[in-house]
Amino acid sequence: MEIPCELQRRDFVKQLAGAAGLAAAVGAESVQAQTRERPPGTIPTCTLGKTGLHLPVLGLGGGALPKSQENPSSEAYRVELVREAYDRGVRYFDTSRGYFESEAILGEALKDRRRHICLVTKIDTTKPEEVRESAELSLKALQTDHLDVLLIHGTPALEGMSVAQAMKTYAAMCKLRDERVTRFLGFSAHGYFDKALAMIDSGGFDLCMLSYGYLPRGWDQVWTARMTALRNACVARAHTLGMGIVAMKVLGNGMLGAWSGSLVPGFDPQRLSQLPGAAIRYVLQDPRIHVLNIGMRLKEDLAANLRILSGDLTYTPDDRDLLAEYSARLFDTEAIRKMRIEG
Repeated sequence: MEIPCELQRRDFVKQLAGAAGLAAAVGAESVQAQTRERPPGTIPTCTLGKTGLHLPVLGLGGGALPKSQENPSSEAYRVELVREAYDRGVRYFDTSRGYFESEAILGEALKDRRRHICLVTKIDTTKPEEVRESAELSLKALQTDHLDVLLIHGTPALEGMSVAQAMKTYAAMCKLRDERVTRFLGFSAHGYFDKALAMIDSGGFDLCMLSYGYLPRGWDQVWTARMTALRNACVARAHTLGMGIVAMKVLGNGMLGAWSGSLVPGFDPQRLSQLPGAAIRYVLQDPRIHVLNIGMRLKEDLAANLRILSGDLTYTPDDRDLLAEYSARLFDTEAIRKMRIEG
């Protein structure tokens, strides 16, 4: 059913008001966010929940690596990008068989660095009997004999399954963990946080990766207030259970980053350049978040994110005002209008 534009606007504005209020909601814990371990001039590190893995907070999202109209770089350049990320301290590398050549790029770039990284890939299938084959193909592309983390991919897998079906996939993944094909198990979720909360409540997962950013959006959807509340419940419950919590969509899939100027033309360029920092600091207000999984297409993206994370991470009133002003204008764009409403 088509949702009236004005209803979308009211709900989106409500979401932004809720986002602006996050600082108050976690204010008592915000000091903890600033005491993540960090030598001067470096990015913070923390322990990824009960996995025990100690990692820098910046992870490289492999979904940005496949060649496309937006990313025409050569394969050699993209391999160099991944190696440079490693050389500059990134240790969490996320990918999926569904990201085209992303696994192969990571495999080539990291094959001689394997012992020193957290390597993550995903199961895209909704059929438990296909889990082993999917994992084996990933291992081959990644040029490794084991994974650190294997996730049920939120979209298309978890989104297209019932919780009962997803737990059957989890059971198949447990066999791989028992055989030491992977060390840890988890899932990702762009939305559908009712399912995600049930998965967390099962108690069987080591970590989860959730859409968590200033913009209330997943892959191709904007959430209602109900879905955002469910996402927040997922974070709270996962934290209580000691799970690792990874945030994705921190930059709104580029809406608060690389694509901001083209999406909202006429916005002050200097203020646009401040958007990624504000978005990153917004998420890091929440000390329960361990890793930011951010897609990076260019070495300049990597340098910019490292620069932000090695600086002052205090979320300021200026950050809040900038995100609110830009996002309110973003809502009036075609990019938002064509996204579906979930929740």
